Amino acid sequence: MYSNASLDFLEMLKNSKTKEPDTSKTKTNDSKAKEIGSNKLIAVIDTETNWHDEVMSIGVALADADSFKCVDTRYYIIDPEYKVGGIYSNVINYHRKNYGDKDTRNNQTEGVSNELKGVANISAPIGNSEIVCSRSEALNDIVQFLENNNIAKIFAYNAKFDYSHLKELSAFEWYDIMRLAAYKQYNRSITEEMPCCKTGRLKTNYGVEPITRMLSGDSRYCEVHNAVYDAVDELRIIELLGHALDQYSCARIN
Repeated sequence: MYSNASLDFLEMLKNSKTKEPDTSKTKTNDSKAKEIGSNKLIAVIDTETNWHDEVMSIGVALADADSFKCVDTRYYIIDPEYKVGGIYSNVINYHRKNYGDKDTRNNQTEGVSNELKGVANISAPIGNSEIVCSRSEALNDIVQFLENNNIAKIFAYNAKFDYSHLKELSAFEWYDIMRLAAYKQYNRSITEEMPCCKTGRLKTNYGVEPITRMLSGDSRYCEVHNAVYDAVDELRIIELLGHALDQYSCARIN
């Protein structure tokens, strides 16, 4: 049986008309959020949890709300929760392990193996800073970071998971990228041959990795499962889908 929320979402899918992506918008290559003239920004957030289902890392990617180009990032490692360990603990220091002191915001990728270049989106403005702090310190800093940039909207893939683990951010508007990416009404890369539910949602293979491969055409792409890298990749899904922000009204979860 569907919940009222599910029925509302299905009704929105039924009645909505997908807009064609607007390719006329000016794109920016600015590397820092404060350099965006319009100051119209959104945030994409990803979390990784430990064996106790506690948040052990948080990645934040800021993007221009028109072009969806990443303009800044933050990465928090939560102490002591990260010390418990988790399924993806081996990549919690992914950037430092693979790039050392290199800052990919300046495209400092000389000496990085081609294999790694194929795995990670090294063109994104991901710095070499890992903020190790308590959960309360991290969330207070994130709130300040978002408010300083006049951000009201947070996006995430399978957003209910991140939202349920970050109640301190419940005052912001949360949107689930998956509610567009996994539905053939919104994702033009989903072919007729792919099995879908009656609602239009793919029956299988609608996680970040298969959806990114589908949209980008890059079969070599692998999800890192590092919070900041995954936030940047989830932002890329928004960019590749090509829909304006108003198309995400049906994806709001709070």
